[in-house]
Formats: sequence, structure tokens, C-alpha cells
Amino acid sequence: MNERLDEKQEQKFHDMTETPVGRLICRLALPCIISMLVTAFYNMADTFFVGMLESNAATGAVGVVFSMMAIIQAVGFFFGHGSGNFISRELGRQNFEDASNMAATGFFSALAAGLLICVLGQLFLEPLAYLLGSTDTILPYAKAYLRVILFGAPWMTASLVLNNQLRFQGSAAYAMVGIASGAVLNIGLDPLLIFTLDLGVAGAAWATIISQFVSFCLLLAGCARGGNLHIHISRVQWKWSYYDMIIRGGLPSLARQGLASVATICLNTAAKPYGDAVIAAMGVVQRIMMFGGSAMIGFGQGFQPVCGFNYGAKLYKRVRDGFKFCVKTSTSFLLVVGALGFVFAPQLIAIFRDDPDVIAVGATALRFQCATFFFQGWVVMSNMMLQTIGRTAPATFLAMARQGVFFIPLVWLLSHSLGILGIQMTQTVSDCLTLACAIPIQIKVLREMAAMDQPAL
Repeated sequence: MNERLDEKQEQKFHDMTETPVGRLICRLALPCIISMLVTAFYNMADTFFVGMLESNAATGAVGVVFSMMAIIQAVGFFFGHGSGNFISRELGRQNFEDASNMAATGFFSALAAGLLICVLGQLFLEPLAYLLGSTDTILPYAKAYLRVILFGAPWMTASLVLNNQLRFQGSAAYAMVGIASGAVLNIGLDPLLIFTLDLGVAGAAWATIISQFVSFCLLLAGCARGGNLHIHISRVQWKWSYYDMIIRGGLPSLARQGLASVATICLNTAAKPYGDAVIAAMGVVQRIMMFGGSAMIGFGQGFQPVCGFNYGAKLYKRVRDGFKFCVKTSTSFLLVVGALGFVFAPQLIAIFRDDPDVIAVGATALRFQCATFFFQGWVVMSNMMLQTIGRTAPATFLAMARQGVFFIPLVWLLSHSLGILGIQMTQTVSDCLTLACAIPIQIKVLREMAAMDQPAL
């Protein structure tokens, strides 16, 4: 059994380090793109079906609680990317023992962290709902939605760890099956629980956590197949050296996702004086932009295991070639998507909330963001590469820049000086400043890598 597993892992190593980079990235990216599109689609499903409840407050509640879900995801990505980056580099060095230990450590640590979030969130439910940006009218819906979402925090965090660990091992197809199956189930459960069983906004939350649990089970099963690292509690390492590696690899993800949540809270707080329609509109825009960028992120996820394996094997030219290929492809794709989003902005907003006020506010905000959407090709691919090769400091800064370093002060300054227009244009200004920082940071790293490049043996 162990010999067969070693043979599969050896074959995977040769595949990841010898297959032409462009073809390899496309092959690994396809299941990632499908996973991201389906996941983004079912994230939008809650907004769509709740929007049919004829209440801006209910739609606003989904947008408010979205920031809490971003925190849960931040924890999952922290342990998932932190352990996954290490795993891909160690597999590139053919060090299977440490890779297996890290897989177990990352998984069980995320499970424990999710349980802690669940307990603390339930204890402080109402203050948490206000902190996330609820108004008095949104509060009842936000509490109903948030209470249920918190119950699913343990397996939501653990699912993200399994998904990322499978991807970083080059087994994106297994990750896709787990994530996509849960997503499809969520889309089917939403109308059943919201309308047929008359659970309202809480039904959307139940649909989410039930589907996430199914994903969790399928992903766990995927770890036992295809030469993937098995998850055993006996391999958990309560050692600082392992958590140091998790922090190094996962800090950019924690910063990015955590600050995305803080940014959403700040956005909701800035929008609160202008009423529930503005909060609802910005929540819808966030979901649309997430869907628009999901294929690009999935494409980048196909690059990450290629990057990690080849960096670990000291095949630096393959890393640089992979980055260039991804930037060209993703930037071209985002230009097309951004143009379509700009042209059809009102129609896209109306799909989720057919309210004149929501459409007016949302369409302008969406057009602002579409104008600079293609910037994300360079920014996201740079961030993914820096994180995967262990450049923690620049990766963390870039992860924090777009929705933290720039966005948070800008939303306060622009909303006070320009009102609703300032809220609508904040993300666009932040994107411009982030790109201005990302270009020199990434060029410096690429030059350093070129200097230490060596031909494959």
C-alpha cells in the first residue's frame, strides 16, 4: 500500500516539474475555475433568493453577515494556504513525511478554530450583528441568518483547509468535486428552505451550512484517494516550527480575507446613514464582483501548485514562465468581463434586487469597479506567487492593500467628502493605488529569481 502511494507521489512530482507550464496550469486550473464559479454562484444564490422576500432589510442582512462569513473563510484560508504552501514545497523536495504531518496539523487546527468562532459568536450574537453593520431594521434578519451560519463554522473552516491542501498537491479535481457538489446542493436547498418550508432568511443560512457539511465529507474522502496525503490525528504536530510555517504561508490570506471583512463592515457603516437600499446595493455589487473575479482566481489557483512544486525543486524559470502566462491570460479575460459588466450594470443589479433605489446606487458602483477590474490580473497573480514561494512580507502587504491599507481609510474619507458617490468609487481608487504598489514589488522578486535561476538537471 505504502509502495503504491510512493509511486503515485513520485509520478505526480515528475508531472508537476516536467509538463510544459502553460498546459499544466490550464489542466490544473480547469477544476479550480469550475469550483470557484460554482462557489461564487451559490454565494450569490442566497442574495438572489432572499431578494425575492420583498425586503431591502433582508437583502441587507445577507450583505451584513457576508462580512462574518469572510472572517470564517479567512481562518480557513489561513490554515489552508499556510499548510498547503508548505506541503507543495515539501512535495517538490520529495519530503513526504513533513508534508503529511503538516496536512494533519493544518486540518485539526482549523477545526478547533472554527469551533471557537461558533461558541463566541453565539454568546455575543446581537452585539456582533451591530458590529457587522446592522441597522435596527436589518437586525432581526441579520441575527436569524448569523445564528445559523455560526453553527457551521467548524466544518466551513476545515473544508477550506482540505480544499486548499488538495489543490496544492495537484489534485484540483478532487477539490472541485467536493466544493461543486456542496454548491449545487445549496442552490437547490435555498428555495426549498426559504419558501417551501417558510424559514425565510434563516432558510438561506441552513442551506449554506448543510451544503458546506456535504462538501466537508466529500473533501475528507478525497484525501484518501489518488495518492493524496491522508489526514490522521496521530500526525498532528503541536510544534512551533509547524505553526511558524503556517503563519508564514497563511498570513497573507488571513490579512486579505480578514481585512475584506473589516472593509465590508466599514462599507456598511459608511452606507448606514443613507438607508437600507444603499447597504443592499453595495452588498449586491460585492457578490457580483466576486463572481466576476472567481474564474480568474481559479486560474491562479491552478498556478499555485505548479509554483510551489517547481520553486521547491529549484526550477525557477518554470515559476517565472508560469507567472507571465497567468498574468497575460487573466488580464485579457478581465478586460472582457469588466467591459460587459460596465455595459450591463443596471440589468445585473436588477437580477438580485429589482428596486429603483438599489439599482441606481448599485449600477454606478459596479461601473466604477469594472473600469479597473483588469488591474487584478497582475495584483492577484503577484500575491499568489509571493505567498506560495514564502515571501511573507510583500505577499502580506499586497493582500492587505486592496481592502485594508487603502480601502478602509478611503471609504471613510470619500464618504464624508463625496457622500454616496464616495462610497461607490472607493474600491476603484483603492485598486489604482494597489496596482501602483504591486508592479515594483513583483518586478523586484522576478529579477531576484532570474538571478538565482539554474537549468533543470
